[in-house]
Amino acid sequence: MLKIKVLVILIVFSFSSVVYSLEVGDVAPDFELEGTDGKTYTLSQFKGKESVVIAWFPKAFTRGCTIECKSLADNGHLIKKYKAAYFMASVDPIEQNKGFAAEYNADFPMLSDPTKEVAKAYGVLRDDRGVAARHTFYINENGIIVAIDRDVNPSTSAEDMAATLGELNTAMR
Repeated sequence: MLKIKVLVILIVFSFSSVVYSLEVGDVAPDFELEGTDGKTYTLSQFKGKESVVIAWFPKAFTRGCTIECKSLADNGHLIKKYKAAYFMASVDPIEQNKGFAAEYNADFPMLSDPTKEVAKAYGVLRDDRGVAARHTFYINENGIIVAIDRDVNPSTSAEDMAATLGELNTAMR
């Protein structure tokens, strides 16, 4: 019986497709990613200035990602009260993210990681599908991860981000 339980546990873990390597308190990996606004962003450019929120999403133009994008586009004013830069990020090519941002009136940059290196560094790359898991990272002005949401509700994403920033005592603008 014990052998069967161990076998079941091993099978379950073998199907786990995301390896959580980063935790609260870790230094967030720096990155250099192109945004849908034509600018290149690095985490280090915000160090000492403001917090950063990175909302990883699986794939542009899919149901959940569209709902999340609309939430941020419609309710981003709640997040903009805080001294925090916020982004959606995926492994989609920049042209696909540009079309996605334009179609849903995203007034915030979406970052593209087509090499998947940053997604790997953040531990969000789903090896089984080659897309990012829907996880949101909250990084303080010192570059430290202060919260990770691994259970994102796409329809209330903006409200949840604003609430988390408030709970983290993020400075106001």
